Amino acid sequence: MRDLLPVLRVLGMLLVLFAISMAVPWLTAYVQHDGVEDVWPVVMALTTAVGLGLWGGLRQYRQDLQPRHGIILVSVAWVTLPVYAALPIWGALYMTGQPISVTHAYFEAVSGLTTTGSTVLSGLDRIPVSVNMWRTFLQWMGGMGILILAVALLPLLGVGGSQMFRAEAAGPIKDTKLTPRMTGTAKGLWGVYALFSVGCALAFWLGGMQPLDALMHMFTTVSLGGLSPHDASLGHFQSPLLEFIAWVFMLLASCNFALYFIALRKGNWRGFWLDPEMRATLGTLLIGGLLVALLLWAKGVYGLVDALRYGMFHVVSVATTTGFATTDYLTWPVFAPVFMLLLSGVATSAGSTGGGIKMMRMLILAQQARREMKRLVHPRAVQPVVVGGRVVGNDMIFSVLAFMLVYGATIIVLSMVLLLTDLDPVTAFSAVLASVHCMGPGLGAVGPASTYAVLTDFQLWVCTLGMLLGRLEILSFMALLTPAFWRR
Repeated sequence: MRDLLPVLRVLGMLLVLFAISMAVPWLTAYVQHDGVEDVWPVVMALTTAVGLGLWGGLRQYRQDLQPRHGIILVSVAWVTLPVYAALPIWGALYMTGQPISVTHAYFEAVSGLTTTGSTVLSGLDRIPVSVNMWRTFLQWMGGMGILILAVALLPLLGVGGSQMFRAEAAGPIKDTKLTPRMTGTAKGLWGVYALFSVGCALAFWLGGMQPLDALMHMFTTVSLGGLSPHDASLGHFQSPLLEFIAWVFMLLASCNFALYFIALRKGNWRGFWLDPEMRATLGTLLIGGLLVALLLWAKGVYGLVDALRYGMFHVVSVATTTGFATTDYLTWPVFAPVFMLLLSGVATSAGSTGGGIKMMRMLILAQQARREMKRLVHPRAVQPVVVGGRVVGNDMIFSVLAFMLVYGATIIVLSMVLLLTDLDPVTAFSAVLASVHCMGPGLGAVGPASTYAVLTDFQLWVCTLGMLLGRLEILSFMALLTPAFWRR
């Protein structure tokens, strides 16, 4: 309790900031007269009241956050914020005669904030436009991480943010300081994110989308989230130009935003192009896209031009954990959808808005495997693990190995839990993999032409847990379950 109270105090201010963000869908509802204008101010007031109550009621516990506080806060925030994000979705759909269960509302909110892109909703073109705006805006906030935004803002209120940044940041980037202060780092990353967002929205608008569509699809493209206000996803527009625009920005968002920040700050892009993780990420996506395109052409599914169009787009969409679809790729040769689903685990960089294992970890694992094979031949040779000309310390290697062990165990355990509910193996395994990778559509019954509404409430809670674990990169949450974490 001694550690939890200062965390709850900061959580209170996060709730106030979160309530302010609801002004975006409220303004949309007011301008569009979508029939649910009264829902948003009520939820905003409730969220603000709870936040101010925690902040003011626990003001005597004001103190700097320690490492354990950062881990607790990040875990508690990612479980709590979707509760308040789900309230307007549930209320608005209830008011319009399209009621959904609490489980479905929470699942949809978690899917949005974690940038997973799974959905239990259908008839998206008919639901209130403010709900679609909120779903996509949640992904935009969750893309760079709402807590990283808080790192930039909370110091104004006397709350240090470095521990929050380390707990929230993905993979090996978490201990990298791009500026002398973590606040400056958070502001810089969000500045690059905002720059990409403006460019993407303008590109969609100039490419033929209506302003609201351009804004909502920007939210879900730069965040690599993939939720769409249309049942047909990006296929609603039947536009090769819009698909190309989305393809370009998905590629850009799959790379480490810290590289963009450094390049823009110093005016030197040499380091960006020489970064091994960036080259591996883009190389994997482009080569994977060409492979699937050639397969579709060779199998006679499409002509060469259409094979390149659909193959390249869907490989980048799925592998970057975005999940946009313009056709039902489950009708393709079985190699293609399985290959794309597996790529979703590795084809994004640390420090990007994507999910999965991250390419940097795969590079470290590959170099570690290479070192062990050399040791079999030369047991006394000194063979450091080197990535990008830098020696990787053993502590980082052990961290990656621990992550991979827990990652594999998580996939297996959650898949077996779904199998206990008599779900077919393809749907069970792919739903868990898509959830932990924060990717969205899976295979089988939860493919791109379907929704997760086919699952039972219990199965949805398993997938929800998978999304949260994937967003928290598993180890942060698992640390809370160890007795050593709670010892003084």
